[in-house]
Amino acid sequence: MSDLAGDTGSNSPEASAASNDTGDTGGRRGGRARRGGGSGADARRSARSGGGIQQLKYITRNVPHYEVFSEEGLALIEYNADTVLEEIGIEFRSDPEALQIWKDAGADVQGERVRIPRGMARKLIQDNAPSTFKQYSRNGERTVEIGGNNTVFAPVYGPPFVRTLDEGRRYGTIEDFNNLVKLVYMTPSLHHSGGTVCEPTDVPVNKRHLDMLYAHMRYSDKPHMGSVTAPERAEDTVEMTKILHGDSFDPEKVYTISLINANSPMTFDDTMLGALKVYARAGQACIITPFILAGAMAPVTILGTLTQTLAEAMAGLAFAQLVKPGAPVVFGSFASSISMQSGAPTFGTPEPAMVLYGAAALARRLGVPFRSGGSLCGSKVPDAQAAYESANTLLPTVLGGVNFTLHAAGWLEGGLATSFEKLVMDADQLAMMHNMLAGIDYSENGQAMDAIREVGPGSHYLGATHTQNNFKTAFFRSVIADNNSFEQWDSEGAQDAAQRANALWKKRLQEYEAPPLDPAVDEALLDFIRRKKDSMPDSFSS
Repeated sequence: MSDLAGDTGSNSPEASAASNDTGDTGGRRGGRARRGGGSGADARRSARSGGGIQQLKYITRNVPHYEVFSEEGLALIEYNADTVLEEIGIEFRSDPEALQIWKDAGADVQGERVRIPRGMARKLIQDNAPSTFKQYSRNGERTVEIGGNNTVFAPVYGPPFVRTLDEGRRYGTIEDFNNLVKLVYMTPSLHHSGGTVCEPTDVPVNKRHLDMLYAHMRYSDKPHMGSVTAPERAEDTVEMTKILHGDSFDPEKVYTISLINANSPMTFDDTMLGALKVYARAGQACIITPFILAGAMAPVTILGTLTQTLAEAMAGLAFAQLVKPGAPVVFGSFASSISMQSGAPTFGTPEPAMVLYGAAALARRLGVPFRSGGSLCGSKVPDAQAAYESANTLLPTVLGGVNFTLHAAGWLEGGLATSFEKLVMDADQLAMMHNMLAGIDYSENGQAMDAIREVGPGSHYLGATHTQNNFKTAFFRSVIADNNSFEQWDSEGAQDAAQRANALWKKRLQEYEAPPLDPAVDEALLDFIRRKKDSMPDSFSS
């Protein structure tokens, strides 16, 4: 697989990033050489795509999608979703402009309830929304393509708390936020910097979006997300994006992508609608996501949840096209189940996986990119429960064909906490998914007939020429799992996976160096932030 090329002694880019045998992990492009950085290390560094790390390109799958639903089943969901839009309707609350836009388009608007004629939403989407689009980064080699057969991994989004093995659970700070952005930048299998990797609760609510955006722009050169907590904060995102890209800014290109949640069931509020309008008019991408805990915010059945998800998503996707035809959008689905005993959300169970498979198929039929999945769990610590539930969410994510995967790494406690250790542990699994989706090698080397002839009956392949030629890239090798003997494991401290991850994230942060940024651009960003902060008093409420 071309993404994994490199003389690392392993078919894992995470292993390459974790290795300290050359001392060049995290080096600044074009900066000073680190210990052990002779001409060979310099050559390897120059071949990499930034920050001294062998970053992975977003995945382009070479395996088919796992299809669960029949044609008849999908058509039934589509028919029922149109019935919801036509007969029940969607509420667009506290936004007279949105209601007028719908009314002008021919929808039946009664109060804040919008009823959309059968087929109208689908036609708006299919006639206007792009099936794929690129999100451009300030480092062109980090640009991602969202949609089609591509999968982009982005970290956890939104938790107010952080957790580490050293300090336990506490509220997140701007220092935590900065460190998480740096850690994501240093993680090869995360293609995207994400958005609110944790809430920096020590910064006023009305100003923290500025610091968060600056962190993504300064401490990483991967693509990132925008602010949606108020329309004016979305406008700040657009303005800072223009400053970051300067003369290269092209209004026809996508530089930021943002999460617009429906207030399920069947409601959009003025905050989300305001941010959506800002981004759509600026040509920036929006992920329209019904946020559903089945049994509380949608029916308990798979078909019922999918019907409501499709109806809500189509209403938001179509509205974006009414705001600006051709606005880049992503069909989002966040659907989990709840405990019918306690009401608490549950993760990694079969029913949400079936919803994901169905929503992915519906998005492909609609002709737009799809967002869902991740490494979700309800566990409070990065333990066996966290691993099982995350694996049971991640596998449907990659098999079902998710294009943009939010919460791909670091999610803990039902999304209430960002775990530094789990981010590293999840990223190890994400690297494995690159290999899974690479498909089968049908070349002469993949057929290995020369090896079978050389070894013959009754011998072994350890010394075969084919084995020697392929041993570095033949199998994925985890940087978290321990496969040594008991004696060696015990002599090295008898650490579990979380303890090994703790050491790895600390090592990466110690080796971090920021990607280059034009000092004039940096100063312009800081000046914008200073002026915006000075224009308003601090507020610690929304």
